[in-house]
Amino acid sequence: MGINRRRFFSFLAALPLFGLVPASSFFKNKEALAPTPACDDPDEPTPSQTEGPFYTPRSPERSSFLEKGMTGTPIVLTGQVLTTRCQPVSGALLDWWHADANGNYDNDGYKLRGHQYTDKQGNFRLKTIVPGLYPGRTRHFHVKVKGPGKPVLTTQLYFPGEPGNEQDYIFKPALLLDVSDGRAGKRANFTFVLKA
Repeated sequence: MGINRRRFFSFLAALPLFGLVPASSFFKNKEALAPTPACDDPDEPTPSQTEGPFYTPRSPERSSFLEKGMTGTPIVLTGQVLTTRCQPVSGALLDWWHADANGNYDNDGYKLRGHQYTDKQGNFRLKTIVPGLYPGRTRHFHVKVKGPGKPVLTTQLYFPGEPGNEQDYIFKPALLLDVSDGRAGKRANFTFVLKA
């Protein structure tokens, strides 16, 4: 009972402070607060998906696939690689490939193909174009993600609101990008979660 009384009186003692401090000061710095983490502790790992027939190994290291004369809607894809314990994965490899605006893959070279590494906070950023459609599939990116000393996660990322999503035989809602309109194209975000 003594503990409950102590807590009650501590609560009462704190009440006058709210009357002395203007309410506006509590919300003054709300912009500076850290955003809610995308990872729930513990979180489920990102689902794997088929590699498909168009993967090419030994892609060049780069964070932009944009080239002079390239057609298509520009998109900047950002995100983070985390463990199931919500820890950032520094130096994780992300190997990307996708179709061009007409739905064709470059199987002779490395157009719209490349790999990059996450920074110390597990962040990545890729500048490319929105992939086109090809028969039998909805719009998507391919990616392989590998943390240091971890197995490779091969998966695909999808666009919300695409008519082909429901007809695509491997589409998974858990792999939907968070897409918005930017100043010069689209912006997208995704958090990869790897087994710890």
